[in-house]
Amino acid sequence: KCLMIFSLCLGLIFLSRFFHMKKKNYVISKSHQELLIPSMSCHAKSNIMFLKTHKTASSTILNIMFRFAERYNLTVALPAGQLVHLGYPKTFLARFVEEFQTIGQNYNIMCNHLRFNPSEVQKVMPVNTFYFSILRNPIYLLESSYVYYKNSVPAFRISKDVNEYLASPMKYYHRADYKENIYARNIMWFDFGYDNNAEDNKKYIKAVLKEIEQNFHLILIADYFDESMILLKHTLCWDLDDVVYFKLNSRSQDTVQTLTPESEEQIKAWCSLDWNLYLHFNHTFWKRIEETIGLEYLGKEVHRLQMRQKELMETCLLDQEAVGRDHIKNKALLPFQSGAANILGYNLKQDLDNRTLRTCQRMVMPELQYTSHLYALQHPHKKRKPLDLP
Repeated sequence: KCLMIFSLCLGLIFLSRFFHMKKKNYVISKSHQELLIPSMSCHAKSNIMFLKTHKTASSTILNIMFRFAERYNLTVALPAGQLVHLGYPKTFLARFVEEFQTIGQNYNIMCNHLRFNPSEVQKVMPVNTFYFSILRNPIYLLESSYVYYKNSVPAFRISKDVNEYLASPMKYYHRADYKENIYARNIMWFDFGYDNNAEDNKKYIKAVLKEIEQNFHLILIADYFDESMILLKHTLCWDLDDVVYFKLNSRSQDTVQTLTPESEEQIKAWCSLDWNLYLHFNHTFWKRIEETIGLEYLGKEVHRLQMRQKELMETCLLDQEAVGRDHIKNKALLPFQSGAANILGYNLKQDLDNRTLRTCQRMVMPELQYTSHLYALQHPHKKRKPLDLP
């Protein structure tokens, strides 16, 4: 009898240790899941400043921000009067925002083009605002800028093609025309509020990078756009549908100019400030992913995003893809056309119910039209913005 009791006690001790071990393993597993998936205590951020840089897929992000604002009835800091940008290329001032004097720091979203000026932005946006921006490999960015701004930038206009320009940039680029030529050299550096003609000085570059890290909570990379959207979703504690997108303001492949290997290397030197900016934040981008969501979970989420995007394209789009400007049937959805680029747009299906139609329309609405649409909603008594579009 004593032997039976002793055996039973041993068994209970073993079982208690077994369940204790299982419990410990479960806790470890649970904490790992909490690292990957936003917990119940995660609250969606709704006070957000997005620095919209040029030729970096930023028009697609602006559309994401505008849709989020409409979905949750948020107030957007829109350009004042007849402006379509927040004073760009002038350095941003709070007075460039419509009704700033009345609304004060009660805006939720700021995302139209501006040249960053933190002290003035802080006058408009709440103290708990989340700041983020996006960068792109300067090699592809400069080629895109060349085609898009071919007719308006003096340095581009007088050169035959992008390779001729890069073979001898100082032959075409004159600092006296810096306001007209900002797109021709270190445009991202300029958008962040710095001198795009500054000398490539290691101490200066290091100081600027540190300052940007202090001003911005997150820098995304356009070359990894889907990965960027998942990191943004995770960081803002948003839903998948908040970051799903159709690519906007992209151009047809036949307008892409092929860079020579020499031109690619020249861009790294000619746009060395942008190159240093990109290299630094490309590194911090992947480090952030590894430290927060991990590569395995990132891959699964990117797949989910792409499947949802495919589903919405099948639901919304007549052609299942973007089409050239001459094939856009509804001219109200025609994107702004610039330079030698053929900016693509979308045709929507005709038999959509009202709710689906509204969702689809917002996903394909070009930047200028969406800005005008939100302006009319927020400021119904003001004169509508001129679009210079059909």
